[in-house]
Amino acid sequence: MASFEGTVPIKEPVKHNEKLIITASSLGTVFEWYDFYLYGLLTAIIAAKFLTGLNPTTSFIMALLVFAAGFIVRPFGALVFGAIGDIVGRRYTFIVTLLVMGLSTFLVGCLPTYETAGVAAPIMLVVLRMFQGLALGGEYGGAATYVAEHAPANKRGLYTSWIQITATAGLAMALLIVILVRSPVTGVGEEAFKDWGWRIPYLLSGLFLAIGLWLRLKLHESPVFQKMKDEGTSSKRPLREAFGEWGNVKIVLIAFFGAIAGQAVVWYTGQLYAMYFLEKMLKVDGLTANMLIIIALALATPFFLFFGWLSDKIGRKKIILTGCALAALTLFPAFKILTVAANPALASALATAPVKVTANAAECSSQFDPVGGNKFDTTSCDIVKNALAKAAVNYENVEAPAGTLASVQIGGMTLTAPDPATVTGDDKKAAIAAFTKQVTGDLAKVGYPAAADPDQINKPLVVAILFYLVLLVTMVYGPIAAMLVELFPSRIRYSSMSLPYHIGNGWLGGLLPAIGFAMVAANGDIYYGFWYPVIVAAATCVFGLFFLPETYKRSID
Repeated sequence: MASFEGTVPIKEPVKHNEKLIITASSLGTVFEWYDFYLYGLLTAIIAAKFLTGLNPTTSFIMALLVFAAGFIVRPFGALVFGAIGDIVGRRYTFIVTLLVMGLSTFLVGCLPTYETAGVAAPIMLVVLRMFQGLALGGEYGGAATYVAEHAPANKRGLYTSWIQITATAGLAMALLIVILVRSPVTGVGEEAFKDWGWRIPYLLSGLFLAIGLWLRLKLHESPVFQKMKDEGTSSKRPLREAFGEWGNVKIVLIAFFGAIAGQAVVWYTGQLYAMYFLEKMLKVDGLTANMLIIIALALATPFFLFFGWLSDKIGRKKIILTGCALAALTLFPAFKILTVAANPALASALATAPVKVTANAAECSSQFDPVGGNKFDTTSCDIVKNALAKAAVNYENVEAPAGTLASVQIGGMTLTAPDPATVTGDDKKAAIAAFTKQVTGDLAKVGYPAAADPDQINKPLVVAILFYLVLLVTMVYGPIAAMLVELFPSRIRYSSMSLPYHIGNGWLGGLLPAIGFAMVAANGDIYYGFWYPVIVAAATCVFGLFFLPETYKRSID
């Protein structure tokens, strides 16, 4: 056989192991979501350890805002790592994001508390949360793009739905580990967990980081990116192409308003807000609430794959918009049924002994004080509402003329607040304490429980409602990664899909718990916060119906 000197050797195509691709991409992303949502599960403990000195309502909302700090910076992570992913490569970028996330989470477990470090403690916590957010901003787009660019065209929805499982799987993993660590079986128990045991789930992140890196280092670059690199057609300025040219910006806006916005609020309502609602509003103890949620998550999680697979058959658009429409129509009744199932005594009290606050609206503040300086004792209205906020009680507002002393009607009893204009100093403190005690006593007399009775919880019905909420999540979230990949050209795909996704999920979704509870604190109605996701989901349905294209038959090369 003749030999030819000087010929260019033909590069053998890299053989891609589909199982390794999905496992390494998905498992690494599971670990990142575990890291990110761990804080959300421990919000009450974090508030006690890092945000002391605030009133209970403000402390909880501030803890949610620290949680939201990670969401706020996610779009910036999308810009930074999206550009790197489009210039350098998908594989390299999501190895870096995993490293940043894992180290940040591990360090949270090492932080000193407010008691030992003062104001430096919450500052360090916020900084680490922001690093987590930056990492997650780069992770999702990389994992979704990487898997989609390896997937057969007719299985893109199914393959990327494994990435969509990761957020729920990470939340479930965090729930399970928290439940195990805080249970007496492990030798930690509830009291020790609140004291020091909360650090253990954070420290375990070091182990998960090592596993995730080991798997991802085995991966090769995606064939689509490698082809662009070999042909010299990859983008040199992806951010400018993605967000500086109207043709692509228009697609970004359509993706955001026609799909992502609704998906984000449905996701965070169905999983995180539901968990907070069970604990904060319905007063179900944390361990029971976590157990019920993890059962619902386990039952509903396979539907991410189902709807991803179904979107390969019938399209992405109709599944996503149907999920948004169902959420807009059913969130209010679903959470009202959840109230009856989880705390029947509270539901009965709400129906038979409604609480009404009669006051002049101009004298009422929102019961939310970010700096902790407001003691809510300068007006009679604030005194009344602060007492009810501490008890997490639903109430109706009745307008009164200016100068009227605020009063609260509990069933057939009416209590008038102390007048801050006539009592001062220690006398005012004593009068407010006596009033708050009387309100608490009268609430108990008419049936308002201090906590949900575990024996009265209709657990099958609670799980059924939670399952339904997570099912809506699977409808809107299962097909969306494939849709976003298909909407944008390969040379700027990582950047283009990451930014709108993380603005929607980081800002609209991530801020939802804090905004929802702030709305409740301002209005008094425990269901008032649901107007936020209902309006956004409904708007997405209308916009998406007219402007969002169907993408499932598109080529992504």
